[in-house]
Amino acid sequence: MGSQAVQAYRAVLRATRQTFAGDTLMLRESAAEVRKKFEENRHVTSPADLDRLLEEAREASHFISTMIVQAKLNERGGYEVKPGKEHAGATLEVPSEEILKKSA
Repeated sequence: MGSQAVQAYRAVLRATRQTFAGDTLMLRESAAEVRKKFEENRHVTSPADLDRLLEEAREASHFISTMIVQAKLNERGGYEVKPGKEHAGATLEVPSEEILKKSA
């Protein structure tokens, strides 16, 4: 199970690196959160619990890769979203200007 956990960990980190490329804050914060979640479950030994946690990690990696698109501030002062082919079929939910301003 250890190698599966390492693979799942790397997959989630890879998903965050691709999704948040160029955003140092999000890269740092998401990596810290991923590590925290895996560390919290380091001592789980039950096969059923391990299977559940590995499935959750796979789902998280898929969700991050396909359901999150980061808006980027353009030179005109607006935000642009450029979904890739991995986002095909996803529903676009645009945050309010207030939320975007708080995160900038």
